[in-house]
Amino acid sequence: MRILLAEDDASQAESIQTWLEMDGYVIDWVERGDHAILAIEQHQYECVLLDRGLPQTSGDQILTTLRKLQKDTPVIFITARDSIDDRVKGLDLGANDYLVKPFSLEELSARIRAQIRLQQKNQSHLLIWEDLQLDIQAKTLTKAGKLVNLTAKEFQILHKLMQKPEHVVTREQLEESLYAWGDEIESNAIEVFIYQLRKKIGTQMIKTIRGLGYRMHKAEG
Repeated sequence: MRILLAEDDASQAESIQTWLEMDGYVIDWVERGDHAILAIEQHQYECVLLDRGLPQTSGDQILTTLRKLQKDTPVIFITARDSIDDRVKGLDLGANDYLVKPFSLEELSARIRAQIRLQQKNQSHLLIWEDLQLDIQAKTLTKAGKLVNLTAKEFQILHKLMQKPEHVVTREQLEESLYAWGDEIESNAIEVFIYQLRKKIGTQMIKTIRGLGYRMHKAEG
């Protein structure tokens, strides 16, 4: 899952990014408000962490822009503005949650999980294909009822493929779901992950569409 972190305090941003990456999230970090707007326009995020006091464009303006784009992405304000008036204004602008600095990283993780659960409440948390069952909330996979151990990146790839199993997912789309900006990507990284997944779930479950990408494949017979 991809999260946008808009925070101009580099030390705090690095701590948040490191913590959330250990939770399995892909983090795009920007320090300026105008860069945050560009990111929101170009990418789909599961959650946005937004400081209100960003340079160039304020967090309030970013949130207003996001809602004008009719994107219902969960937004959590992370800010030192702690008065009741500030909290009320932030929530009335359309923020889903409001976290005052300093805060614990454990609490931040819990609030992100809560917002993603709310976002998915009208969707099944289970994705099913053939004898595979992917639990998005528990981040587990079973095959014919037996637990299959996946790495975080293997889980993300399978999640992407099973969201629309009849559709082809391009290599670029898979890379975007796995890596943040600036990450070094090995030229054959996706192929290696697909190879490892096939070993775990069956060689016929993921089909390569030459020149296009990958999609799920039904067993024949």
